[in-house]
Amino acid sequence: MQIKVNGEFREIEEGATLYALISALKLEERVMAAALNMQIVKQEKWKEARLQEGDVIELLDFVGGG
Repeated sequence: MQIKVNGEFREIEEGATLYALISALKLEERVMAAALNMQIVKQEKWKEARLQEGDVIELLDFVGGG
């Protein structure tokens, strides 16, 4: 199925979770926040959040600076 991650279309397997996506992208250590269809998903819910065709995901990390 096709989803959009940070503005790019990606193919993932049916029934994948948000956590599975983050792991497949090797971003577990970097992602601080995730939004699924404009709704923030708390980190403790990533393994429960099932992705569906057409979902839009934004994965965010925070960079310090000044």
